[in-house]
Amino acid sequence: MKNKIIDKVHQILDDNKAQDIVIIDLKDKSSIADYMVIASGTSSRHIQAISEITAQKLKSYGIDNCRIEGQESNDWKLIDAIEVIIHIFHPEKRSSYNLEKMWEDVLPKQQITV
Repeated sequence: MKNKIIDKVHQILDDNKAQDIVIIDLKDKSSIADYMVIASGTSSRHIQAISEITAQKLKSYGIDNCRIEGQESNDWKLIDAIEVIIHIFHPEKRSSYNLEKMWEDVLPKQQITV
């Protein structure tokens, strides 16, 4: 069962029209986080807005150390929310990095949720 923070992350992304949201369960598989979330935005402004809103909402939920990486990038942002790492990509950049495929090769399919 997913924890409450991942449900909140999914809801924030969905409410802000993020596309193709994928959740990868990393618990007991990686030390970087419990979950990785990958989503797409439709433009650089949309990606920026999603990242800022998500970080702000997570801070309001008590995740004070939440921070955004990739400020200089127009097509990718990373939100480090301690338990959850959130990648927000422009679809073309997401396709070239193909993080889902990388983690799919490492983790069994049942740990990746769309």
